[in-house]
Amino acid sequence: MLNALSIDLEDYYHARTLAGVISEAKWDACESRVADSVRRLLTILAEYEVSATFFVLAWVAEREPQLIKEVQAAGHEIACHGYGHKLIYEQQPDEFRADIRRAKQILEDLIKEPVKGYRAPVFSITEDSLWALDILIEEGFLYDSSIFPIIHDRYGIPKAERFPHRISRNSAGEIYEFPLSTIRWLGYNIPIAGGGYLRFMPDWFIKKGITRLNKNGKPAIIYLHPWEIDPQQPRQAVGALSSIRQYYNLDKMEAKLKKLLTDFSFAPVAKVLDI
Repeated sequence: MLNALSIDLEDYYHARTLAGVISEAKWDACESRVADSVRRLLTILAEYEVSATFFVLAWVAEREPQLIKEVQAAGHEIACHGYGHKLIYEQQPDEFRADIRRAKQILEDLIKEPVKGYRAPVFSITEDSLWALDILIEEGFLYDSSIFPIIHDRYGIPKAERFPHRISRNSAGEIYEFPLSTIRWLGYNIPIAGGGYLRFMPDWFIKKGITRLNKNGKPAIIYLHPWEIDPQQPRQAVGALSSIRQYYNLDKMEAKLKKLLTDFSFAPVAKVLDI
């Protein structure tokens, strides 16, 4: 079974865990490491003959247009991660619309084809920001992959549908949703979708979870950030929890990714959804 592989293309200083020490005003002054990390990912994916979806932060695309063209030329899907990496539930609807409209235009001007998919920064489509789906539909997106059906301090809709499905939004229309992958255990949804969860959890647990989903006829979706294969990134003085979230097991992430690429079949989100 084909599972979806996705990369949230942003630099290390865009991570929400570092927002308290690196504000948006400081981004341009930071050492950029995203190009090297993305090119390393492109090399790995080519080695395993795997194509993925890159949810691109358009702020990066403005500064690294050639990098985005390289990703596309390598056969990967370009999707949208917004422009300014702002949490949706901290925005007003008109702010969100302006952000994704700007981002979508930047990306489409670069790749010369429609951008179909969107993923919210920090999975910030929650019960309080479901209105964002209406705007995504109105702005021409065909699918979203922002809803995480778990309990979390920053995001999550615990009772949301766990597998790809169509969402009808009254007068706005419909959109595909590809929720981040979980398994059911002791009455809870346990995340296995990648990122920090992939870094924290043992390989056997992730493998068992994806295998369970596939045996039940359901595709998994895995995500990671380019900075997660960059253990040499500049370390920031943040609190204990943020430090763990940002830096734990960075030196093991590349090997974990390669093991997944060996054990399972992956493709871009649009191909898995067949849209």
